Amino acid sequence: MKKALEGITILDFSQFLAGPFATMMLADMGASVIKVERLDVGDNFRTHTFCNEFLKGHSSPNYMAWNRNKRSIAIDLKNPKAKEILYKLVEKTDVVVENFRPGVMDKLGFGYEDLKKINPRLIYASNSGFGSSGPYVKRPGQDLLLQSFVGLAGLTGRKNDPPTPLGTGLPDQLSSFHLVYGILSALIYCQRTGEGQRIEVDLMRSSMALESQEFMMLLNSDVKYERPDSGIAHPFQMAPFGIYRCSDGYLAIAMGPFEVLVDALGDPDLLCYADPTVRYERRDEVFAAIEAVTSTKTVDHWLETMLSRDLWVAPVKDITEVEFDPQVQHMHAIGSFEHRKAGTFRCVAPAITMSETQPTIDLAPPMVGEHSREILRELSMSEAQIEELLNEHIISEEI
Repeated sequence: MKKALEGITILDFSQFLAGPFATMMLADMGASVIKVERLDVGDNFRTHTFCNEFLKGHSSPNYMAWNRNKRSIAIDLKNPKAKEILYKLVEKTDVVVENFRPGVMDKLGFGYEDLKKINPRLIYASNSGFGSSGPYVKRPGQDLLLQSFVGLAGLTGRKNDPPTPLGTGLPDQLSSFHLVYGILSALIYCQRTGEGQRIEVDLMRSSMALESQEFMMLLNSDVKYERPDSGIAHPFQMAPFGIYRCSDGYLAIAMGPFEVLVDALGDPDLLCYADPTVRYERRDEVFAAIEAVTSTKTVDHWLETMLSRDLWVAPVKDITEVEFDPQVQHMHAIGSFEHRKAGTFRCVAPAITMSETQPTIDLAPPMVGEHSREILRELSMSEAQIEELLNEHIISEEI
């Protein structure tokens, strides 16, 4: 099968989430991704899990989620012989990705200035928490910390509740997408000019980009905002935008003419809230009035009634229900892969459809150093040389 990024090689020094998710998306598109890991233990995310439980007794859902379609070499980054090996790989590499704290790769001898001497066409993508310079350069950068720092947690939740973090790691994933579009842009530029370049992405700016419309309002007006004291879903929005209780669950109501919503609800008294100013300034009151109606009937009743009027509504699902939805099944949004030791894992499939170069899941997330030997053979190293490196514990492999 044709792949859009076939022939592109990526040397991936990253771990945890932001870097690995970015390189996984590129690997889904056909790039050859070599995951550079610590001897024996590998990516730190291998030791993390959810619900204090490892999948099938030993596999981290955090690691398994972001590392399919890659090969792993486990190597001692501080060993001079390891450095020679990695420099040889850099000669044939199009992209390097790393998310160590700023300065670590330079100290190891794998910084951009070091590697571009070996390969001037190299694209070198770094991801950090707050950037590679400035007063916070030494601070830890992690998803919850950045949700808090850029105001996401402060925007979320109800008026009298404490700041509320999101239910998933959004700043990390946003950073991943910024890495991907930076890398793809740099690859096109390199094809045109023959020049590589350095890309710097950070969780702070990636998260602020998510809040562009909120910042647009706040930076250009004197508006004062506060979180609603109801199920209104956004601190800047008027009613009815929110999540409403029904007799058997919850319904999200987003947009549509208010008069049409009132008609669907069958309560003309709600027209007293038709003025948009009223629906913003008294939104908690409006919310309560609407919910008094929605709570009398089922989610399915309201879906049928409102969708027939082209109102923008959806059921509020528990995450455990999502895979069974007919639209999710129709779009083949759940995929799977076969792990050599642990068997079948089901996962979220690549979230894009392409007519000519469809992304696919071809490799399970690798074990630590699973491909060390294979990768060294591609550098024309003999079996004796590879065994020597294993015996000297410069590389390791899990077989």
